[in-house]
Amino acid sequence: MSAKPIKLLQLYPREMNIYGDWGNTLVLSERLRWHGYEVEVIDYNPEDDFPADFDLLVGGGGQDSGQNKIKDDLLAIGPRLKELAAEGVPMLVICGLYQLFGHGFTTATGERIPGISLFDAETVAGEGRLIGNIALDTEEFGQVIGYENHSGLTVLGPDARPFGRVAAGGGNNRDDDTEGARVHNVIGSYLHGSLLPKNPRVADWLAQKAVEHAGLEWHPAQIDDTFAENARRVALSRPR
Repeated sequence: MSAKPIKLLQLYPREMNIYGDWGNTLVLSERLRWHGYEVEVIDYNPEDDFPADFDLLVGGGGQDSGQNKIKDDLLAIGPRLKELAAEGVPMLVICGLYQLFGHGFTTATGERIPGISLFDAETVAGEGRLIGNIALDTEEFGQVIGYENHSGLTVLGPDARPFGRVAAGGGNNRDDDTEGARVHNVIGSYLHGSLLPKNPRVADWLAQKAVEHAGLEWHPAQIDDTFAENARRVALSRPR
């Protein structure tokens, strides 16, 4: 194991952790250990002291009520999050936090929950929900498999690039074939499931960026991903 721990920050695990998103933290911490690195998992919730430094951030989805509970705190730490993103800290934010890492989310009642504008993206509540298994084509990770369950419709601005292109499913807004967003080493996505157990290439990319941010060399181990491949195959075979 590495002498220096990789610091993994869970952002708002109390309010923003539905549809199994905590599984992303489990996958990252376990894969980092399998690759030979020590891991320290840090939880951050509103009213906590924001950590001075960390190497990797993971955040999940939440209902409108959860977004309202964390919105003021997120706006307060937003400038620091943007600084860390520009410095190369890898981050994975899912669903509700993906929306609030954009410019904001307008709910079905017309309330606007402002975001931190890390992504050039705007989200509004749509009619009905986009639900089911989803497959993306990505340039860096190949095919990405997940499960979407959201009513928010996200439109990317000119300064945003998508996480992937929808091969099967709804994606950001069911109209433009985009899903998620990327900037620096930050990935935002609607894919639950949770995302990383079925997508080890994405998990190891985040792990590598975290190790490099910690000032260590990346020496990956050979990991048997048979279970992940089986899960991908089953998800692709199931109807939406």
